[in-house]
Amino acid sequence: MAAVTTALCFAVALPSLALWHFAATLPPLDLTQASLRSTVILDRDGQLLRPFATADGRWRLPANAGDVDPRYLAMLKAYEDRRFDDHPGIDPAATLRAASQWLRHRKIVSGGSTLSMQVARLVEPRSERSLAQKLRQMVRAVELERRLGKAGVLDLYLQLAPYGGPVEGVRAASLAYLGREPARLSIAESALLVALPQAPEARRPDRFPAQARRARDRVLDIAVERGVIGREEAETAKAEPVPRSRKTFPMLAAHAAEQAVAADPVARVQRLTLDKRLQASLETLAAERATAIGPALSAAILAIDNRTGAVLAHVGSAGYLDAARAGAVDATQAVRSPGSALKPFVYALAFENGVAHPETLLDDRPVRFAAAYAPENFDLGFHGTVTARAALQQSLNVPAVDLLDAVGAARFIARLRGAGAQILLPRDTAPGLPVALGGLGITLTDLARLYAGLARGGAVPDLVRRVPSRPVIASGARQSSATCATVDASALNCFAPLAMTERTIADPVSAWYVADILRGAPPPENALSGRIAFKTGTSYGYRDAWAVGFDRRVTIAVWIGRPDGASVPGLVGRVSAAPVLFDAFSRFGGEPETLPRPQDALVVATAGLPPPLRHIRRDAPKTLEATLGVPLRIAYPPDGARVDLGLSEGARAQLALKALGGQPPLTWMVDGLPVAEGMRRQSAWSPEGAGFARISVLDASGASDSVVVRIE
Repeated sequence: MAAVTTALCFAVALPSLALWHFAATLPPLDLTQASLRSTVILDRDGQLLRPFATADGRWRLPANAGDVDPRYLAMLKAYEDRRFDDHPGIDPAATLRAASQWLRHRKIVSGGSTLSMQVARLVEPRSERSLAQKLRQMVRAVELERRLGKAGVLDLYLQLAPYGGPVEGVRAASLAYLGREPARLSIAESALLVALPQAPEARRPDRFPAQARRARDRVLDIAVERGVIGREEAETAKAEPVPRSRKTFPMLAAHAAEQAVAADPVARVQRLTLDKRLQASLETLAAERATAIGPALSAAILAIDNRTGAVLAHVGSAGYLDAARAGAVDATQAVRSPGSALKPFVYALAFENGVAHPETLLDDRPVRFAAAYAPENFDLGFHGTVTARAALQQSLNVPAVDLLDAVGAARFIARLRGAGAQILLPRDTAPGLPVALGGLGITLTDLARLYAGLARGGAVPDLVRRVPSRPVIASGARQSSATCATVDASALNCFAPLAMTERTIADPVSAWYVADILRGAPPPENALSGRIAFKTGTSYGYRDAWAVGFDRRVTIAVWIGRPDGASVPGLVGRVSAAPVLFDAFSRFGGEPETLPRPQDALVVATAGLPPPLRHIRRDAPKTLEATLGVPLRIAYPPDGARVDLGLSEGARAQLALKALGGQPPLTWMVDGLPVAEGMRRQSAWSPEGAGFARISVLDASGASDSVVVRIE
């Protein structure tokens, strides 16, 4: 009896010693190559926008057990490894069965492989089928389970299992053969994805659908035998057809995805601020409208969340793969002439500096400015005397140039650049009056940022394109007209801080004036008026059509044109781009939200304005000082001064105001509001508290000057 026991112990110990000795001869387990994944670009909610193949051309998308349908996992274990959750990487019962079959038949009948052993084979692929190779897989299976645990081993299988050709992993296979993510699969689809890795090339449904069907049905039968599904469910699943073709992988936001990869080529998973639903809808819109307008045309659309500066949609062309429309060119980054789309910022600067008010009367008549510049309106007609409000809503050219002449073209360009816009002027030329009508270059991205600044009370946002790892709100960040907070599904959650920036395009009152005017602009045909603030533009020669609109929630910018800059007769912003803009807003969803009126906004009719603001006059009689060439300027306080009036100690004091030159009577204004009794060269203002103030003075001829001071 003792001898029998000794023999049995020896019989059990000998294989274990041999396996231990074999394991000692193997090099350390290296998972470097197995860890290589495709780069995937996700939207703000983690939905797939676009995957990229690995460097060697494989589609190996990251996946884990939480990403796939539970029925798939149940069938996988039932078919491949019933005791996966219990064994240490090697299934003793399956191994003994395989060994006895090998002894009887003198060849490998069944390998007794566990899922862990299959992962080991995928991690260290070898073509031969031998006892040594099987032992190697057993050793590696145990190592994998010790290092990664059951969950880690299962995740590796889900990422590495072969599905034919360059497709690896259940997620890539589900997208390639079924056209969707594996989170929700039918019973038939689950069975198919379980069956394919057993013979991936011989069972590829796009090449051998009959073999794929037989393999799928075999998995369904085994699932019934092992109690995973019922017989009726299996029969229903068998009636479902097998897909017969490979589907293309998603390619939403192709330009934004490429830019993200170029900016961070190491990160394998990048989550952008884009909204997949909105992105897909606007890509379809751009393609449809560009095709309808004409051949070789492209379109670009950019949507910005005004609360956070996050980019919600980035449509760079009318179709990334459409070579006839140069779809690979990202038109949101192309420098083009904006036409009249910059006029609102001329008006904003004029409002801010006290040159005009929305109800100031302007002359729209034939006029010749310096250097023999004589602008005409788009319709070649003139409208006489109009308010600034009507002039901007009708996009009249002469009033816009008149205002730019008053504030200065160089000053206007400096304001645009100071707000972060990259402005391109004609080579070797100084800023001139034609910039009011589009005589410069700007990108759609920068134009959208400037308009978002109007929606944010003048503060131009730094665009946020990637979701940070954890949501934070910067303390002290300048708040826009909307508070940064969690909002409804039609806008982004506040996962990114508002930019800590001093970049402004206008003060809050002037920004609201412009927004209020643009909300009353006549909409395109069949669109409702008064819902969004918007402006269109058409570049010289009908090369570019623009439309930019905003409400409190979002800013959307649209460009349509030829990527090569060729002229397109009839390409007009109001006709071509504005309908796309209004359609884009309807696809964004929700009711537009108006901007709240600032407390300091002066809402009066023309007659209620101070006399110098009622009408800008170029024909006013000159005073002696004006004849002698003494321009209007503020002598005190100087620009940038810090004036201590003792306000921090509760004192009530006045700030002296003094001007030189100009034509009386003068009008003093602080932050856009007239100063009482301020009609002389010397006046005084009583501040209500400490802080920054913009002080402006206007004379009877319409000349003005302004300074910014800090009151303490």
